[in-house]
Amino acid sequence: MVEVRSWSSTRWEVLAQENKAIREHRAKRKAVHTRAEKDLIGEWEPERMENGETKPQIMARRRHIILMHKTKWNAQQQERAAILFRMFPRLEEAYNIYLELVDIFNRKSKPAEARLNLARWYNKVETFGDDGFNKVVETFENHNATIINYFEDRLTNASAESFNAKIKAFRTQFRGVADISFFMYRLATLYS
Repeated sequence: MVEVRSWSSTRWEVLAQENKAIREHRAKRKAVHTRAEKDLIGEWEPERMENGETKPQIMARRRHIILMHKTKWNAQQQERAAILFRMFPRLEEAYNIYLELVDIFNRKSKPAEARLNLARWYNKVETFGDDGFNKVVETFENHNATIINYFEDRLTNASAESFNAKIKAFRTQFRGVADISFFMYRLATLYS
């Protein structure tokens, strides 16, 4: 079992292990001289997991699993996740920490309760000790007031961002704006 140093390099480490195994297999076949010995060694067959996929295949498909809440996994994804988490138990731990954060924001709670839940989550992240999560905690600490403010009325700036995107698309459609006052007038008449 491989222990990973960084989450982004996990897939590449698995691919490197398989490439090394292929090289060793080829060297072993090259070292023998008779056809019978080569037949005894056989062709390269990658290690397959119980679901029929190879380790690199599971690693390539892991993103679809870990970016989705486990309640939305289908049966094949559940089986793939079980294999992935058995191979990399630290990844399962990180996934569970991620789910806790998602659940904090999905739960309808008051700001004081949310602040307490986030503080508990920060402690788990510190105990876990991964740089990726530490960057999230640092961002949360820098924007703590606005994040906790979300729990007041559960409002976001999504509508403002959407309107901003519409304005940019409108401006792009006309290849820029020559007369700003006329542009503002057209925006007001279209979106009021």
